[in-house]
Parts: sequence; C-alpha cells; structure tokens
Amino acid sequence: MSIQNIWSYTPLSGHTDALDLTGFTVEATDGTIGHVDRQADGRGTPHLVVDTGVWKFGKSVLVPAGIVTGVDAAEQRVTLSCTRDEVKSAPLFRTDSETLDPAYLAEVGGYYHALPTRRPD
Repeated sequence: MSIQNIWSYTPLSGHTDALDLTGFTVEATDGTIGHVDRQADGRGTPHLVVDTGVWKFGKSVLVPAGIVTGVDAAEQRVTLSCTRDEVKSAPLFRTDSETLDPAYLAEVGGYYHALPTRRPD
C-alpha cells in the first residue's frame, strides 16, 4: 500500500460517505479490538479513533482509513488489515489536537504503511 493510500478508504472496503461508523465494533485480523469512538472524513486524512476498552488497559488509537478492509453496516462492524498487536503497538493517541499535527500524522501513517500488506491495493 502506498503512503498516500493510507489516508483513504479503498474502493472495496464498503465505506460510503453517508455512513456514520461511530459505535461500530472494530475487528483486527485476529479478533475484536474495540469500537469506533469517532470518525473523521475531512482534512485529507480520513481516520477512525478506536476505543480499545476491551483490553485490560484500554486506550484510544488512531487508525487511518486505508487500514479498513471492510464495513458491514448491517452487523455494525469495521474490519482492519492488521492484527491486534499491531494496533496496540501503534503510536499513542492522546488528544484530538494530534489529528491536526502533521508530525503526528506522518508518524501514524509511516507506522501503518510499514506493516505487512494483507490485502491487495
């Protein structure tokens, strides 16, 4: 996946602009990681903020739109192209102001871009 694509939903993901993903369950390739707390589709860096409260010491993580491999509106589920451990190891998300910080977004984008590809572009 190219670094530019990390910030856009793939055409086969099932994402539509009209669909609000807030509250949807988020599934990694190896299990549930939490739910969508917030969704941002503007500013050129569409992403999800995922509440990982299902883990013992839950936190929020920022997941770029390009990591989303599927959206099932009927089941209210979002699937990702990475594992639970890969999401756990992502750069720490602390505050919404980071979504406007180019250095933070570059760090997050670079992290997810470097992960092994588990689906075609």
